[in-house]
Amino acid sequence: MTDMSFHVLAEKVLAQTEYLATLSESSTELTRCYLTEQHQQANQAVHDWMQNAGMQTWTDEVGNAWGRLPAFGDEARCDSSLTPRVIIGSHIDTVRNAGKYDGMLGVLAGIAVAVKLNTRTLPFHLDVVAFGDEEGTRFGQTLIGSSAAAGEWDPNWLKLVDDREISLEKAMREFGLVPEMAKQASCAADPVKAYLELHIEQGPVLEAKGLPVGAVTGIAGAKRYQFEVTGMAGHAGTVPMGQRQDALAGAAEMVLAIESIVNNLTQVVATVGQFSVTPGAVNVIAGKAGFSLDIRSLDEAALAKAERAIFQQVDAIAARRGLLACHKEIHRASSVNCSAVLTEVIASACEKVTKQSPLSLPSGAGHDAMAMARCCPVGMVFVRCDKGISHHPDEAVELNDVAAGIEVLFESVCSLVGLDESTSINTQREELMGEL
Repeated sequence: MTDMSFHVLAEKVLAQTEYLATLSESSTELTRCYLTEQHQQANQAVHDWMQNAGMQTWTDEVGNAWGRLPAFGDEARCDSSLTPRVIIGSHIDTVRNAGKYDGMLGVLAGIAVAVKLNTRTLPFHLDVVAFGDEEGTRFGQTLIGSSAAAGEWDPNWLKLVDDREISLEKAMREFGLVPEMAKQASCAADPVKAYLELHIEQGPVLEAKGLPVGAVTGIAGAKRYQFEVTGMAGHAGTVPMGQRQDALAGAAEMVLAIESIVNNLTQVVATVGQFSVTPGAVNVIAGKAGFSLDIRSLDEAALAKAERAIFQQVDAIAARRGLLACHKEIHRASSVNCSAVLTEVIASACEKVTKQSPLSLPSGAGHDAMAMARCCPVGMVFVRCDKGISHHPDEAVELNDVAAGIEVLFESVCSLVGLDESTSINTQREELMGEL
């Protein structure tokens, strides 16, 4: 049974998510994009809550909001580059017409852990970060905030533009940032012991297992492609069926072939989420058709195998129908394995909190932990969400599950610091910290 104090913290966290949900560019749905007025307002709210938790706060060079409980309670050491850090984080930007918990829950849970720890003596800085851009909703580039923090800032991103033709560089200046200093957001040179992230599962596995929380083993790699199929437009009433080069019919066959290929593979999922037709008239045979492909797997070899099969089948369908098919890659993210040590720490915390055998599971969705893995060991806690729904206004969580998630995050940090001597993993604490 979760300690009642964690239920109190969970109630506070859920109230905070309700407030963040009001900071939207739309009055009818939740949409909060990077480097907007609503992002600025969310940063301010997060900083206020961090300060109430006894944390020092700052905004970094790309707009991420940070809070810190200094190591040893010594404020003079706060800026020491030699003091190790443990970072808890997630993001506060959203997709369009979003739910209230994707990203935000992880940030607020981190602050709740800081509330529990602000009277303790810590051997490292405990940092909580609210990354400004994970979703890529405004500029089309995902993980900008966490990539910059991981030392992977790309100056070419400054040329990206939003749907109003405002460049990322201009948006940064309007936000009060100096684009030329973006690389200084990196914490890659710091001794970061661990990055921990709590997130709603965005899937149905925990719910199906009857578990409130789980430990994440890794994050699936993802590739995205845009396909274009070219045929010959023609009159719907005069071109015989056997003589048509119908781009739409060919593209539809390709989409069904993709589904069939992936259904016969394990550990791979694929989605066609966009489809376009030209000229798009009711009485004209389609001359062109386009579709997107999102393909994911934790197993890079399985992902590559699926890609090869898909490309071969698309080419075969195009050749048989007298069509031209081409594709271009528009996104690539390699799969990431969570630290085995941190996964064990989190699994042990799950077992302690729930009194049930812990479940370890992969993530099919991308997270800031993917970027942070480039500079430090990462671990993730999943919290059950209703029917696995996410990226949708119907996103929902239960108070008890949020309380359990906060407690698991707290116990995981305690295991790394050795604060809770009753945690069995602490008998190996020195060995674990050495591995990290």
